[in-house]
Amino acid sequence: MDRIVLDRKVDIGKEVLMKGPPLEALCFQSSRVGCLVTLTDSEGSDFRGRVTRLSETEASIFIFDTFPSPTESSLEIILLQALPEKERMELIIQKVTELGVSTIVPFKSERSTSLKEREAKQRKAHRWQHIAVKAVQQSRRARVPYVGEYQAFQEVLEDCGKDGLRVLLWEKEGENLKSVLRQQPTQKIYAMVGPEGGFTEDEVKLAKKKGFIPVKLGQRILRTETAAITMVGILQYELGDLS
Repeated sequence: MDRIVLDRKVDIGKEVLMKGPPLEALCFQSSRVGCLVTLTDSEGSDFRGRVTRLSETEASIFIFDTFPSPTESSLEIILLQALPEKERMELIIQKVTELGVSTIVPFKSERSTSLKEREAKQRKAHRWQHIAVKAVQQSRRARVPYVGEYQAFQEVLEDCGKDGLRVLLWEKEGENLKSVLRQQPTQKIYAMVGPEGGFTEDEVKLAKKKGFIPVKLGQRILRTETAAITMVGILQYELGDLS
């Protein structure tokens, strides 16, 4: 569990005692005394609080603020991201988390780097979920997105659920993203972003067989991290909570 949900109504200016699953969610976020957290009460309202006491069995949170609207988007975005080099994956996780993505799955495409190559230079993959947690705390979200295990391209295609819209960024022959979104409004989207060199034609053919629609973000060629962040922002603007 990562979302801190209470089974009772919360009032500003009072402390709430947490045990059981809410405490587990608090600990998952690596919280400590003094940390700011976002939680949801039994009526679905989101609040901001500060940890005043924390032990292995219980915690106390002082509630000092509320939000006029939910901090979580109704749009579920599953970002399928070809693993980039250097620190770019960390940047992608941080920024798309702030934008409200639900799940992030890194994968190996023909033109992307491999996790083995990345880890041989400097081990970073173990930090990915922690980076998402920190981005949630900074952006005041109530839910931590899940950062999935590194997979092969075909495995990612097979793991996609049967429901929801599927789009793949392809600079060669992609459709206009805005047009696709307006023709097929949905509340669940699988968004696939390739590496710096883009997808191969064979990869696009495989993805299309699995229901993915190639789309474009204009005429300029974007870095993979720019493309991922921009795409998630557009999806939230068109169908989510940024409009």
